[in-house]
Amino acid sequence: MNLDHVFVCGNPALDFAATLRARRSARFEMFATPERLTAWYVESGLVDAVSPARQPDVEQAQTVREAVYLLVTARRLGEDYDRAALTVVNDAARRPPAVPQLTLSGRWTQAAPEEALSLVARHAIELLSGPDVPLLKECGNPECTRTYIDRSRGMRRHWCGMESCGNKIKAAAYRARRKSGPAPAH
Repeated sequence: MNLDHVFVCGNPALDFAATLRARRSARFEMFATPERLTAWYVESGLVDAVSPARQPDVEQAQTVREAVYLLVTARRLGEDYDRAALTVVNDAARRPPAVPQLTLSGRWTQAAPEEALSLVARHAIELLSGPDVPLLKECGNPECTRTYIDRSRGMRRHWCGMESCGNKIKAAAYRARRKSGPAPAH
């Protein structure tokens, strides 16, 4: 399976909200198929296995994702919550979550897509009602719309992740400086 989901935001709900990439420009949908949604749940570490998602599961996940994004953005900007988004996230959180089991080889969490989605919604609720709210920042890459938790010293982190955005921006800035540097002396 292609592991190209990125987990740099510091919270599963933020990483989930970031699965619609480049919201202000090219908009890239990471949940293009039910298989991609299923892969995200497992790759995120929320569950160890998930029964195959279907298209309605994708549509529900996208609805919850957009509600989480609206709520996180409102909280980050100090604005009021969108009431419809609150209802969507709360309804998803009310569904039974995936329940870990103890097996002979350790902890194992098997889930249906709806149970995994409930875990995401519960993470969003805990995040938005918890102590990390002042640490929420949006990535400094103008093309990126990920919100992350900045736990860096002095809250000086600018990028959601160095691999995903920081290196790209730094390399582009370096190239721009080299290009516009002083002309060589004759």
